[in-house]
Parts: sequence; C-alpha cells; structure tokens
Amino acid sequence: MDEPVLGIDLGTTNSEAAFVDDSYARIIGGDREGILPSCVGINSDGELVVGPEARNQAAAWPERTVVSVKRRMGSDKLCDLGGEAYSPSEISSVILKELKRRAENEIGSTINHAVITVPAYFTDAQRQATKEAGDIAGLNVVRIINEPTAAALAYKETDEQGTKHILVYDLGGGTFDVSIVKIEEQVVEVLSSTGDNMLGGDDFDERIVRFLTSHIRKEYKIDVSEDAGVAARLKNAAERAKIELSGEYYTRIEEPYITEDIHLTVELSRDDFEKMVMKDLEKTMVAVTNALNDAKLTSKDIDRILLVGGSTRIPVISTMLKEKLGIKPSLEIDPDLCVALGAGIQAGREMGKEDSGVLIDITPYTFGTSAVKDLGWDVIPDVFVPLIEKNTKLPASRTEPFRTMFDQQEQVQIDVFQGENANALDNILIGSYEFDLSQTAAGSIITLKYDLDLNGILKLEAVEKDTGRKLNAVIDNVFSETSESRLQRSRKKMRALGGFGAASDLPEDTEAGDQNASGISGIPQEIADTIELAREKLDSAHQDDKDEIINLTEDIQTALQAGDFEKAEKLSAELEDILFYID
Repeated sequence: MDEPVLGIDLGTTNSEAAFVDDSYARIIGGDREGILPSCVGINSDGELVVGPEARNQAAAWPERTVVSVKRRMGSDKLCDLGGEAYSPSEISSVILKELKRRAENEIGSTINHAVITVPAYFTDAQRQATKEAGDIAGLNVVRIINEPTAAALAYKETDEQGTKHILVYDLGGGTFDVSIVKIEEQVVEVLSSTGDNMLGGDDFDERIVRFLTSHIRKEYKIDVSEDAGVAARLKNAAERAKIELSGEYYTRIEEPYITEDIHLTVELSRDDFEKMVMKDLEKTMVAVTNALNDAKLTSKDIDRILLVGGSTRIPVISTMLKEKLGIKPSLEIDPDLCVALGAGIQAGREMGKEDSGVLIDITPYTFGTSAVKDLGWDVIPDVFVPLIEKNTKLPASRTEPFRTMFDQQEQVQIDVFQGENANALDNILIGSYEFDLSQTAAGSIITLKYDLDLNGILKLEAVEKDTGRKLNAVIDNVFSETSESRLQRSRKKMRALGGFGAASDLPEDTEAGDQNASGISGIPQEIADTIELAREKLDSAHQDDKDEIINLTEDIQTALQAGDFEKAEKLSAELEDILFYID
C-alpha cells in the first residue's frame, strides 16, 4: 500500500498511535506525551473535548463525560454525553479521530488507513464495533490484530536471534488476556490465548472505591454510593492511589469536601490493596495455566514473560508470575506503549516497509453451531458442533455436512455460537439465520461453511447439496444498523456534535441518486427509500415477513447490480406491500 497506515492501540484507559519512519516504529507525539486518555466529554462551553481535558472534568461533570467506553464495545449500551445518547462506536470514533489528527499534524500527510488492536478475547461483535468506530472516524481499518500479538511484534524488534516462547500477560484498564507466542527467525506465531473481557484496572479501582464508600459510611454515617458526583471523585482518587501504591507501600487518600461538610482522609497500604484484588489476580494465574495447557507447554518452556498494560505495574503481579513460572518478567518495553508500537510495526508491513517477517495469529474462541444428535434410542437437542476450533491459525475456513431430520422439511435454523461448552445454549449466540429448503427427503445434506478472516470477523455459507440453494451471511444481520446507512448517520451525528474539525475531515454522505446504503450507484430514490424502510422495520416484523423482506431486498440488489431496473422496481413494489402492514 502506497498510502500511510497508522497503528493504533485503542485502550480502555489510554490510547496511543504509532507510525513507521525509516523502518522503525515510533509513538506519535513522543513516548509519554503521546498517551491520550480514552475520555470524551462536553465542556462548560458546550464544546466536544477528548483526552486530558475530558479526563480532568470527569469528576466534576460525570454526566458530561464518557470514560472506559471500550468496555461497552459490541454491546447495545448507549453512552450519555451531555443529555444525548451515543453508541460506543461513536464515542470511540472521537478518540480515533483525535489520534488521526495528531498523526497527520506530525507526519504532514493525510491518513486514511489504520491497523487497530483489540484484546485477544474480544468477541466478533466487539471487533465489528471497533472497525465501525474506525469507519465513523474516516479510517479504513485494513487490519485488526490482537493486543498480545502486537506486543510480541514489538518485543521481536528488540530480541536477540533464536527461537523463543513468550508469555504475554496483558492486563489493561478494562480487559485481561494471556497469550503464548512463539518467535522463530522472522515468524511470530500465537500458540494460544485466553482471558477475560471484563477484568482490569477499572475493577481494581472499584475495589478501592468500595473501601472508601464503606469508610465514609462508618466514619460519617452517610451513604454516598448513589451520588454520581461523589462516585466520580472517588474513582479518580482510587486510580491515583492504585498508581502510587506501585511505588510506595502506603498512600494517603485525601478529597476535600467530598460532600458539603466532609473532608475525606484515609490511609491505604499496599498489603490491604493487594488483599482487595487478590481474587482477581488469582483468576489471571488460572488463565496462565490454561494458556500453557492449550499451547501444550510447561512453565519450563517459557523463555520470557512480557508485561502489557498499565495494571501490570502492580508489584505483586510480577511476584506471582515469577513464583509460578520461575522467571522474572521482562521490563525492557514500556507496558503502556508496546501494543501501540506493535500496531505501528504491523501498519508498516501493510505499507510494505517490513522485511520477510510473518505474523501468524489465532482465534481465541471456538466457533460452531447447534444440532440435534440422534442416538437411535434417544435424541439430544442443542449439541454444540465446533467448526473452527479455539487456537486455530487465522485465516481459517472449515465446512461440515449436516442432514435434514424430516421428509419435506421446509426450513432449518442455523445458529452461530461462540464458546467451548458441549451444550450450545451455554455458549454465546452471535447470529441466527433461517435457511429455506426445497422440501426434499429426510437425510438430505446441507453443508455449512465458516470463514474466519485475519480480523476475526466470521462469515458463513450454507448450501443445500442436492439443489445448490445457498445462504450467505455475516454475523451481524445484513439489515441491521451496521450498514453504510448507519455509518452515514453516525458521521452526521458526530459532525453535528463538533470536534471533528472541518466537514472534509470525515467522509461525506452520498446522495441516494449517486450511491447509498446498498453501495450500488444510480439507484432510484424510491427504491433506496424502500430498502431503508425495510431495514428500519425488519426487527418488528413477524418471522415469515422477515424472511420475505430479506429475500426481496437481496433480489432487488441483485437486479440493480445487473442493471435490470424494471425488475428491481417490480420487486420493490412487492416489498412495499409487505412493509405497509408492519407497524
């Protein structure tokens, strides 16, 4: 790729960007100055602010500030910002936009492409939401890579020659994962990865907040647990105390006028803090054991321990890892910056600025479907059938045959699950699709193919073998609000909010007569409006109508791509008739 590509670590607490100059990666803005707090807010003048200014106002105006948005990625939890609701992807796009602006100012060139890192244990929905945030910010996300993989890339640049097995212990503000990485000559291969998307420094802060809240209740007979303003101030105080205890054995927490007449002052020791978080840290050690088992290695096989994420500065973590694995963690790379540097290295590869090095990443989850198992004397429903196993190298593709259960069966439901449990219902349902059949005899074969790409995004194809009838889909419903129309609305929304600079800084929305949500040029406005209305009404439609809406819309788009506008108009009229009766 001839155009510049930016490497971005989009973190829970802080974010950074890196760029490759003269074959080495550097942090945009400088090592410490380049750290951008992952906070977005509206200041007293009603202006959008991001980074330090937003972080500084969080305690005073929590209702006008969003922090730790990364924990909401991939969910339907909206963020309240100044009385308006925004999706996690929209808030994250502000952070990405600021990193993009900083990088463009520093390198003197427009940047439209990026590599973004995500926790190894991020779900497909969370990866999709991350990519969407980049799209809203005007960045084409050319690659999503796992954070431990990026850290290993940064380590590889400083390591001596020879084969090494690296344990990457990544504990950030909101997520935790541990990976086993093999580095041999120019190959970086992830052997295993496991973790917890809801475990990180934010949880440790919360333990201190509970301690402080309890102290106030006992000492002053006041319950401040429901006061948002007090909670925000206690959160800031807790974070400062946690950081100070990494270097000191005692810290004094002081917050003047935490309420109208209470001056909070309390001492916290490192020992007491470690007791508060020990159960969480023990969970991470279990994950270390699981990662070793998955990689079929023992502690003696590990050559280095690489610490990633600011929370790894808690001293007891290094102690626990040394006791468990027999070696002291490496400290040669800043844990706050190594992921961004690795993202920058991968971005350089995308630009062709890399030697013959190879990156081999894996999926941290098993992806499969549910089926009925016939034992002859009994039938077991909801059996989980893995297609792409956990720790499979990416990209990965696998096809499995299934058989229909009844004569003249009209339909089969294809559920896509993510997880490791034998009972499919105990796993995470990430997609569900209805596949219409040709009503053949029982035992007819349906093949199901999963394709998992380098960004960890899953696509599926079901084929009725006898007829060739197909169903193609991605995990997010094709008519859900992850379409281009949603991106356009989000871009307009964020431009209206401000802080994105000139209008030209973001991709302009195209007119329906030029190119619209379907991505096909020259669609008549009436057809474009009908397709958009179908998207809006799909969720409230009855299942039978929903299937018909999906089929008709696909047929319309096929006709438009073929240039058969007469057929497209006829199909559009049929679609309008169905939509008329849906509230």
